[in-house]
Amino acid sequence: MKTENQTFGAEFVLLGLFQYGQMNTVLFVVITVIFSVALMGNIILIHLMRLDTLLHTPMYFLLSQLSFIDMVYISTTVPKMATKFLSNSKTITFSGCEIQTFLFLTLDGTEALLLGFMSYDRYVAICHPLHYPVLMSKTICLSMVTCAWASSSINALIHTLYVFQLPFCRSRIVNHFFCEVPSLLPLVCQDTSQYEYTVLFSGLIILLLPFIAILASYARVLIPVYKMSSGKGQTKAISTCSSHLIVASLFYGTTLSTYTRPHSLHYPEEDKVVVVFYSIITPLLNPFIYSVRNKEVMGAMRRVLGKWIFVQK
Repeated sequence: MKTENQTFGAEFVLLGLFQYGQMNTVLFVVITVIFSVALMGNIILIHLMRLDTLLHTPMYFLLSQLSFIDMVYISTTVPKMATKFLSNSKTITFSGCEIQTFLFLTLDGTEALLLGFMSYDRYVAICHPLHYPVLMSKTICLSMVTCAWASSSINALIHTLYVFQLPFCRSRIVNHFFCEVPSLLPLVCQDTSQYEYTVLFSGLIILLLPFIAILASYARVLIPVYKMSSGKGQTKAISTCSSHLIVASLFYGTTLSTYTRPHSLHYPEEDKVVVVFYSIITPLLNPFIYSVRNKEVMGAMRRVLGKWIFVQK
C-alpha cells in the first residue's frame, strides 16, 4: 500500500520562525531589510571582484564563490519565510520541501569546504609565498571549487532521497521556518537512530574536518606572522586571517550544533535560533567582514567608484 508521504500532492506545514501574529508586519519588515542588505552586499562584492583586476587572485576567486553561495543560501529560505509573516498559508508542497532540503544541504556543505580551502590559501600565501603561484594556480583553484560543489551535491542528494522515501506520520507540522533534515526526522514513523549516525558521520567529514584544518592552518600562520619585521605586513596578515576566523567560527559552531547532535537533544525553539545564525546572519555579515576589514577590497571600491564618477562627468 502506497503511503501518503510518497505522493507529490502531500504538503508540509511550516510553523515559521516565530508564532506571534501581532508582530507579523514588524517581522516581515525586519526580515525583508536583512535579506535585501545581504543580497545587495554579496552582489556588490562579486561585481567589485569582477571589475577590479587587482582582485583577480585565488583568494578573491574563492571569496566570489562564497558570496555567490551566500546569495543563493539566503534566497533559498528567507523569501518564503518573509511572505508567511503576511500570509495565513504556511504550507509547502512535498516536492518543494524536497528541493529546499537538497539546495540547503548542497550550499551548506559547499560553504563548509570552501572556507577550509580559503584557509589553505591564506596559509600558503603567508607561509610559502614563493610557491604560492604554483600551489594556488588557476587549475588548482578550479579543482577546489569543483570538488566542493560536486561532493556537497552528492552528499545532499543521498540524504534528500533517503529522508523523503521514509514513512512520515499523519502530522506534517514542521516546527521550523524551512525544510531541513533535523526538523523533518521527528515526523518519521519509524526508528531513525541508525540514519542519525550517517548524518553525524557526514557532519564530521564535511563540517568538522574543514574546521580543524582552518584552526591548524591559522595556528601555523601565527608563527611566521609574529616573526615579521614589517609591522604593516603583520597587520595585513592578521586582519585577513581574523576576518576569516570570525566567519568560520560563527558558521561551523552553529552548523555543528545542528547536524552532530542526536535527535533526542534537539529542541525546536533553540534549533531555530541556532539556524538563524548560519542561514541568515552569516550571509549578512560575510560581505561586510570581507570588505570593511579588508584594505584591498576597500581600495578596489574606491577605484571603481572613482572611475564611475569620472565617466559620469
